[in-house]
Amino acid sequence: MTDDWRRRNRANWDDRVRVHADSDFYDLPGFRDGACTLRGFELDELGDVSGKRLVHLQCHMGQDTLSWARRGAAHVTGLDFSEAAIRTARELAEDLALDGQSRFVTADVYDATEALRGERFDVVYTGLGALCWLPDLPRWARVVAGLLADGGVLYLAEFHPFTEVLGDDGKSVEVDYFDEQGTTWDEPHTYTDGPPLAHTVSVQWQHPLGAVVTALARAGLRIEFLHEHATTLFQRYPVLERTGPAQNPVFRFPAGHPRLPLMYSIRATKW
Repeated sequence: MTDDWRRRNRANWDDRVRVHADSDFYDLPGFRDGACTLRGFELDELGDVSGKRLVHLQCHMGQDTLSWARRGAAHVTGLDFSEAAIRTARELAEDLALDGQSRFVTADVYDATEALRGERFDVVYTGLGALCWLPDLPRWARVVAGLLADGGVLYLAEFHPFTEVLGDDGKSVEVDYFDEQGTTWDEPHTYTDGPPLAHTVSVQWQHPLGAVVTALARAGLRIEFLHEHATTLFQRYPVLERTGPAQNPVFRFPAGHPRLPLMYSIRATKW
């Protein structure tokens, strides 16, 4: 596979940063004022991170990374291939006086072991919307295993791949669930409010849930749990209803509608 997909995706994400940093969706002023960007189920499922060293792969602008620092992690590392995103993350850390408790590194996720010079961590965290940018899950899983200290845990929260099978109406089946070929998208806007992008092309991959679990198991990790969630973070389909607190809403199918998995989470341990 050539690196053309990586070049396109990096240009696309570098471009997104200027839009995301000014968006209501990411709300950097609110984050500076103390907002936590982690979801309640993530806090519950990963548990207490006090005193632990955590690395966040594909960290974007670092808000989730720094939220773990605020939750007591001894030291957090954020890694992302976008230099623009890493610059923003470093500025946030400085503004919040968390720069002594954090660091941000520009590197492709597949190069994380080398970029972090073989350092091992208590926690590897990967947040929502990350895996669709990676073509090779077994390679990613091996990177995760290489970053974990013995007894360390991976915590992964992701959008459920089943959501990609349905059409925009949330009812019709339109996509092959098992199609793992890369799809090229040309979209003028990112998923937040804001102006159009200059670099509009990206390449993404759909990974069945079994492929994720198998990749982690074959990398030597023991799966502690796989949880599927009936809520998501945005109105993926028109039929979904908004619920929960105004600052951290979730979306779900209305009462009486058959529930479908919209997100999932995995915790796995290295022994």
